[in-house]
Amino acid sequence: MALTIRPLHPLFVAEITGLDMRVPPDPALMRAIVEAVDAHAVLVFPGQHITDEQHVAFSRPFGRLETTIKAYRPGFKGRLDPHVADISNLDENSALLSATDRRRMNSLGNRLWHTDYTFKETPGMYSLLSARVIPDDGGETQFADLRAAYDALPDRMKHRLDGLTAEHSLLYSRGTLGFTDFTEEEKIRLGSAPQPIVRMHPGSGRGTLYLASHAMMIHGMEVPEGRILLKELMDHATRPEFVYTHRWTEGDMVLWDNRCTMHRACEYDAGRVRELHRTTVMEPGPPMAELMRNVA
Repeated sequence: MALTIRPLHPLFVAEITGLDMRVPPDPALMRAIVEAVDAHAVLVFPGQHITDEQHVAFSRPFGRLETTIKAYRPGFKGRLDPHVADISNLDENSALLSATDRRRMNSLGNRLWHTDYTFKETPGMYSLLSARVIPDDGGETQFADLRAAYDALPDRMKHRLDGLTAEHSLLYSRGTLGFTDFTEEEKIRLGSAPQPIVRMHPGSGRGTLYLASHAMMIHGMEVPEGRILLKELMDHATRPEFVYTHRWTEGDMVLWDNRCTMHRACEYDAGRVRELHRTTVMEPGPPMAELMRNVA
């Protein structure tokens, strides 16, 4: 089956047609998708009306799927398969979350620029997000091209960033919004993880920034100095020329490479249902190990 690839942005993002995600990918299709995401970083697959079982089956051949739900209290009963993240404003009974529900307050952090699971030692590699119910207005998802942002940095800044690492924490990113409703046990479970600020993207051989709102400090710097540098990098990486805004249609599947992009959700009327389901394929190993190999 031949894929049709149509670029959607001058720097990255492409629409892909010519496949059916109700069927798990064979090796040839997997290679074609990996080649496309290596080139474009974000892929949009329209018209993929799939079940969660089909979603998981299509995702699984790409690697280990994330199943850990760390942002909720012990005993939390989700609506979905544990391999599928519930990116919605619905409770366990599929009713709209109240305006003050803890889960809604926590999910507001998705409107900050981030990369999936950088607060874990081994973070997300590919995310596959399926649109099930979309509000009439708002609720778009924005993506930032971190390879193009790195290319646009002056050489002086590239040299400054070489070998630097930042500590990433979900508690920090949520705390910047004033959301601190975590038990001591949750704080221990969530923890934090160091990540390199610059990576070499393996599929394309291009340098890329590796940023997220979870980054709270830079190792070897005083905290204020590190945070102002991180803010400057985030501002640079999310300049309009590096950003694509995806306006969802029900049945869209969007696959992106977390190693070279950031993303965020946009505001919408919380009285309207917005329901998307996501699988995340985790990286094969910690990015810090990759950095250590490069330094050696």
